[in-house]
Amino acid sequence: MRGKENPIAAKRAVVGKPRKGASPKRSVQGIVAKVTPARLAAFEILNLVGEGKGHSDELLHSTRVDALSAEDRNLTTALVMGVLRWQIALDARVRLLLQRPDQRLPEPVAIALRIGAFQLLHMDRIPPHAALSESVELCKVAGEPHAAGMVNAILRKVAAAPRQGARPHESTAMFAERLAHPLWMVERWVKEYGRASAVKICEADQREPVQGAMFAESGIDWPQMDDGSRLVAEIAAAAMPGAKRVWDCCAAPGGKTLVLARRLAEAEILASDVSAKRLAQMEARLRRYSYAERVRVAITDASDTKNVEGTFDLILCDAPCSGTGTLAENPEIRHRLRLEELSRQAERQRAILKGALKWLAPGGRLVYSTCSLEPEECERVAETVLRRGDVRVIPVDEILRELGEQGIFLGGEELSLAVREKALRTLQGVHPCDGFYAIVLERA
Repeated sequence: MRGKENPIAAKRAVVGKPRKGASPKRSVQGIVAKVTPARLAAFEILNLVGEGKGHSDELLHSTRVDALSAEDRNLTTALVMGVLRWQIALDARVRLLLQRPDQRLPEPVAIALRIGAFQLLHMDRIPPHAALSESVELCKVAGEPHAAGMVNAILRKVAAAPRQGARPHESTAMFAERLAHPLWMVERWVKEYGRASAVKICEADQREPVQGAMFAESGIDWPQMDDGSRLVAEIAAAAMPGAKRVWDCCAAPGGKTLVLARRLAEAEILASDVSAKRLAQMEARLRRYSYAERVRVAITDASDTKNVEGTFDLILCDAPCSGTGTLAENPEIRHRLRLEELSRQAERQRAILKGALKWLAPGGRLVYSTCSLEPEECERVAETVLRRGDVRVIPVDEILRELGEQGIFLGGEELSLAVREKALRTLQGVHPCDGFYAIVLERA
């Protein structure tokens, strides 16, 4: 769709100024006209993500992207998500083709190379000449015309080289690079879950996620959410089916709250979150479902509760976490997360769990969950409260069995293998959903 001015590139700073001394033969507008709106939009979004100025999901659902044609929106999404998923492997491939492999490229040039290499290696329907020529033009759009020749030469070599697959006797470092994951992250998974599971996790992270296959009930009357989140919410509802007072203490974006409201028709439900912005978005979402009329929302920090009154029969504590169980739909996490952040996350999670337990009634049940694969955020957090002696673990396999017998979800046999030490531990690629941890606790 070249007939319309690109709604992003015309307004954003990614259209850079030529460097001093450079004398481009045509105007910036002329260069922009040589790049399709989809690639230009993807280029801008990837620059913003790299600068820490936005998340891919938010940027891909912005009004600027909505202004593109449906075809261009689909291509923009495929390019952004694909480049973020494969960035580590793409960079490694390009690095071997540089005259100086240790050379640090300007970020816009690196992104242009990634976009071009991703199309050449992973998008068979894209003509190679289009992937190559437009990546060259993106360098000029960003004010890096001096790099155009280098980008052209490298992408031609990428196009001519044979495709790389799994190699015999791969080391952990080799398959981590091939499957575009940070080595430190993969080494942890190999240690915790074994090499075979770590490979499956990485492979699953490189595929577009498929949702809705686990549950018998779906449709417009059910919230759209990933299967892992839906499973946690179903476990929580089944853990205390007669609950009268329920608290979803880290509720945004509200999908799990909706499942609780749908399943626990007689319960009074409090849904809280520490973020006013996320809470407002969640409240608007809840109001689209008639069965959520009983839900009350409140801004509350679960670690330092203020807007809470009385005790609850059931509490769902789906704590903020690193999100390493959701890398397929949130690929930039692998580029942003640092090992030292896990201990800070765990400290926050322990505070949230201890704060929530203060409001759990005797005999009441609390489900603590995360979408993390990291033990610091999961098992180690639960252990801190189990040492106190006033809570006990309810085996989650009993609840999963009940859900299967009720026909709520499919694939119970696979999930029965995901129970570790009475808690649920799913691994993407190994089990039929994202990577999740959930443990059911009961107050004495």
